[in-house]
Parts: sequence; C-alpha cells; structure tokens
Amino acid sequence: MRLVVVRHGPAESRDPGRWPEDVHRPLTREGRRTTKAAAEGVAVLEPDARTIVTSSAARARSTAAILRGPLGAPRPAEWAELAPDAPAAPVLERLARHHEPKSTVVVVGHEPQLGELIGLSLTGEAISVTRLSRAGAAAISFPRAVRSGAGVLDWRLDRTALSRLAERS
Repeated sequence: MRLVVVRHGPAESRDPGRWPEDVHRPLTREGRRTTKAAAEGVAVLEPDARTIVTSSAARARSTAAILRGPLGAPRPAEWAELAPDAPAAPVLERLARHHEPKSTVVVVGHEPQLGELIGLSLTGEAISVTRLSRAGAAAISFPRAVRSGAGVLDWRLDRTALSRLAERS
C-alpha cells in the first residue's frame, strides 16, 4: 500500500471570537488557491490515488475536497482518528485493517499528528521525523504489510515544490 500524507492548507488565524471551536476554522482565500496548486502536484506524483480520508476539521475537509478534483477521487471519508491533536497509532492501525494491499490512500490532517504518523511508519516510533508545511505532502510505501516501522519514504515536498511540479507537467 502507498500512503500519501497531506497537511491541510493555509487556514485563517485562530480567533475564538470568530471560531469558538477551532475545528470550524476555514482555509483562507489564498490558502484555497495554493492548496489547489499543490493538489495538482500531488496528482502528478500519485495518479493512482483514489481514496481520500480526512479529519472532520473544516480546514482539512476543504483541503480533501480540493484534492478530490485533480485526483478524480470520490468524496473523502471523515475519520475520527484524524482529529486535531489525536495520536498517530490509531490512524496506522485503521489503514492496516481496512485498505487493499495495492491501493494508494491519501490522508489529510494536522501537525503534529502527521509528522508522528510518518515517524511511526518509518521508524516504529510515533516521533516526528519531519514536519509538513501547510498543503505539504509526503508519500510512504509499504512493500509488505502496513505496520509501524515497515514504511519507506518515497518523497516529501512543500506546497511550493508541488505547485512547480504541476506547472511543469
């Protein structure tokens, strides 16, 4: 299985007056634009990705919806395991239980969980070995079983590099 990890795009600043619950904080207008350009780069690198799962936070749901277009994917599924500040291990466990061996799954969520998910996949420990920028992404392949420490990092790019990749294609 391949795992593509995408951090949500640039969002509005935290403002309890506007968004008493942070999960309702949306992407900015510029964030939507740059996320769309980055999503096109993800599609260049991962043309077979058809499954998108996302956090239920507004900024992650919007990012997943933007990714859906260039990937030609069905509606993203929301996973409670991808909530902001949730631990990484339950995400990897669910992926191991529920996805086909040759599939590519795009996971959209938040830091620090995504960095810890990458660390767990690569080293077996839920430690952040990298930090994804907003609308940045990384791909991990699991040559055999999806389990902690069994992944191989294939690529990691920020949104600018993803956008440039899409421009060249």
